[in-house]
Amino acid sequence: MAKYLLLKHYRGAPNPVNDVPMDQWSPEEISAHIQYMQDFADRLERTGEFVDGQALSPDGLFVRYDGEGRPPVTDGPFPETKDLIAGWMIIDVHTHQRALELAGELSAAPGAGGKPIHEWLEVRPFLTEPPTITE
Repeated sequence: MAKYLLLKHYRGAPNPVNDVPMDQWSPEEISAHIQYMQDFADRLERTGEFVDGQALSPDGLFVRYDGEGRPPVTDGPFPETKDLIAGWMIIDVHTHQRALELAGELSAAPGAGGKPIHEWLEVRPFLTEPPTITE
């Protein structure tokens, strides 16, 4: 089994398939989207492939060590950005192909008008061992 992080990217920019931004969805459309995500996670929990997941607030800060012990903090990410990480899910699957299949299915969550939103999901394998250095 290998763990993968699925990062859900919300793109405020027009999507050629379903270009209605989430802030313009009806409460019913938002509820249907959330229910799809929950049903997806529940199904993967039953198969043993679900590890964890969480939606993220659009509010956040950037922090970076400054070399003097006082990390500077700046605003961001901003909700009006064209690309915002909206949430994540960790899955534990037998093959890379299975991770891609699940990401594709999750990308089809319904949006405005019940149409699949075809959102971008970043699929990142967990690093399981340090890279080998050869000379």
